[in-house]
Amino acid sequence: MRKFVGVSNSNQQQEQHGRTRTASLSLAALKYYFYAGSRSKVGVASSERCCAEPRSGAEEGGVAMPKPQQSPPSTTSPPPPPSTPAASSSAKPPRPLPLGLDSLASSARSLLSAARRSPVITLVAAFFLLSLFMYGEDVRTIAELSIDDYLYPDAEFYNVSGLPPLLLPPPTCELSRGRWVFDNASVPAYREKECTFLTKQVTCLANGRPDDTWQYWRWQPNDCSLPMFDARRFMEAMRGKRLMFVGDSLNRNQWESLVCLVQPILSKGRKKVVKRGSFNTFYAMEYRATLEFYWAPFLVESNSDNPNFHSIDQRIIRPERIEAHASNWRGVDYLIFNTYIWWMNTADMKVRRPDSRYWSEHDEVPRIEAYGRVFKTWSNWLEENIDPARTSVFFMTISPLHNSPEKWGNPNGIRCVKETLPVLNYTEPLDLNHDMRMYDLVANVAKNMKKVPVTLIDITRMSDYRKDAHTSLYSIRQGKLLTPKQKAKPEKYADCIHWCLPGVPDVWNQILYTRILSKSSSPSPHPSLPPQ
Repeated sequence: MRKFVGVSNSNQQQEQHGRTRTASLSLAALKYYFYAGSRSKVGVASSERCCAEPRSGAEEGGVAMPKPQQSPPSTTSPPPPPSTPAASSSAKPPRPLPLGLDSLASSARSLLSAARRSPVITLVAAFFLLSLFMYGEDVRTIAELSIDDYLYPDAEFYNVSGLPPLLLPPPTCELSRGRWVFDNASVPAYREKECTFLTKQVTCLANGRPDDTWQYWRWQPNDCSLPMFDARRFMEAMRGKRLMFVGDSLNRNQWESLVCLVQPILSKGRKKVVKRGSFNTFYAMEYRATLEFYWAPFLVESNSDNPNFHSIDQRIIRPERIEAHASNWRGVDYLIFNTYIWWMNTADMKVRRPDSRYWSEHDEVPRIEAYGRVFKTWSNWLEENIDPARTSVFFMTISPLHNSPEKWGNPNGIRCVKETLPVLNYTEPLDLNHDMRMYDLVANVAKNMKKVPVTLIDITRMSDYRKDAHTSLYSIRQGKLLTPKQKAKPEKYADCIHWCLPGVPDVWNQILYTRILSKSSSPSPHPSLPPQ
């Protein structure tokens, strides 16, 4: 019998697979009816709405909206159609749906036809069509996965037993302690132009950066080797699962990196990104898996929860309120959190009063005090709501800013502008003005978790040395590339926070990959799609 990494071939899984197929047939019927066309004009109109692009974050208000409940399709047969003249013998008969799905599609047509005769049914049909208009992309994605499950019930798992054994570093090896080694043979793992899912914020070469040497540095831990990222091994571990980054734009930076690392092994047309409100979701259909990013820059509720429209100068949080975000984290198999950079504007944090009606009703408290209150709320929620047998939790430490060139021996420099090499000749950590109290607080919270383990992914020191790898002047601002006038003011416009891709976040994902495979997780017995 063949062995597979992260895959169960038991009869129980096959039975669950069969139940999942059966439960998804109605969605497959809806996809067939609304996408293949229908003989009803109403059906055509609803098909056009179903296929519309999802609304932008501005239209959604930056909030992931719950899916409305839909009644199961009627199983009664539709009334017989009125008699029509005999069709030409040369006309092709309509293509039948598999396994009797014609009856389900006919039921949908019956509902739409009956809407003309009954006000109640008209209201139900209108609500149904409105739901398709609002969630058409989601319905289409679910239907595609459902039909895939029907058409390819016995799709082969990737046989990782045919690969050399994966040598994982010992748990005692500190992966974050090491050095950057120039290596233009094994890195980067992908090319910028080959990953169409990258956003303009991180495509430094396309945005005009004249050098590319930042891509060719490999991280070498001092006491062990860091496994190279194997997309097939990783996706086998993700089969039937959900992985979600939660946090700010640096976690989105890492999510984009992970998407680019895995997408080359996926077939064309079987992968896509859907963006809705706080969610960015990458669907890997062959694996029935999702890699997701969820916008929550403070983890708790704040006046910055809209990913497209939020305050830069007036950041106000509600440290004891997390459920509006956390309700979207339930049922996820891998949760990767971060929050730091959004705290660094001021020494004090604006905190909304508990029973206030408006964001303007707030107090200012020391940053570290507010940070501690947030992590008390966060850790309590994890302990009360997460099943550690199902979900693994990780936390990414501080991603550094490089705004002080005198710290790495370049007193005449301007932030990270024109830096083309890492800091190489170092004997001790750089002092880049991180608030290490926040680093220590998170480490202490993770250490004292009782029920739900939290694994820290320490990226801080290794990233400190990469002054050369930021997007700098080769990024976007308010959706547009920097103008020549803006580039002439690098002290104001250079982005020394986010990272070019390929680049440093790929190494963060190498470490995450190593930690996930070290856990030897098996696929979830109850795979689910993410909320949209």
